[in-house]
Amino acid sequence: MKPNRQDSDDQQARDEEALFRAIVSLQNTGECGNFLRDLCTPAELQALVDRWHVVELLQQGLPYRRIHDLTGVSVTTIGRVARFLTDGFGGYRAALDRIGANSGQHSH
Repeated sequence: MKPNRQDSDDQQARDEEALFRAIVSLQNTGECGNFLRDLCTPAELQALVDRWHVVELLQQGLPYRRIHDLTGVSVTTIGRVARFLTDGFGGYRAALDRIGANSGQHSH
């Protein structure tokens, strides 16, 4: 969050909830891609793509240094992704479980 924001914690929570509702309302990967391309700068979108790729490589058991060599993502970021994969809010795990349950079923 930007340091000069005047939003209360409650307002911040409402704003986050509104964003999450917008994301959940999207019906397929095409709509999601278009939304994220509208919402994010190219660099922000690339950072999200990179982190998700790191999740996939961590799931394959690759060491951090190898993941860095393959992706260019810093070892610090790889460590953060790994930490949240095991001890985070469960978002990575929920997505991985759903993708695994629906492998081969891609919506466009």
